[in-house]
Amino acid sequence: MILYYLISAFYVLICLMLLMVILLQQGKGDMAAAFGGGSSQSAFGARAGATVLSKATAVLAALFMIVSMALAIMGQRGPGSVVSGSAPAPVSAPKAPAPAQPATTTPPAGATPPAGQTPPAQQPK
Repeated sequence: MILYYLISAFYVLICLMLLMVILLQQGKGDMAAAFGGGSSQSAFGARAGATVLSKATAVLAALFMIVSMALAIMGQRGPGSVVSGSAPAPVSAPKAPAPAQPATTTPPAGATPPAGQTPPAQQPK
C-alpha cells in the first residue's frame, strides 16, 4: 500500500516536470510569434536547447505513460481482478422472509371464546 503512494508521488513529480519542459520549449509557428515566442533567444541557445528539451520531453512522456499504466494496474488489484488471479465471490440474492402463518390453534373443549369471536364449528366424529 505504501508503494502505491510512493509511485503516486513520483507520478505527480513527473507530471510537473513534463509541464515545465513543455512550457520551456520554443514554439514553431505564427501563433508563437504573436505572443513573443518568435525570437531566437532561449536559455539553452538557438539549436542546442531544442534537442535537450526535446529529449527531456520524450523521456518524461515515456515515464508518464509507464507510471500511469503501473498505477492503473496497481489500482485494479482487489477481489476478482484479473491481476490478482482470484475469482470474485458469488453474490447471492437476499432471501425473502417466509410469510407469516395465521395461528390455527383451537381452544380446548369447554373454553369460552374471547369477546367478538365466534366459536369454531365442531365437526362430527
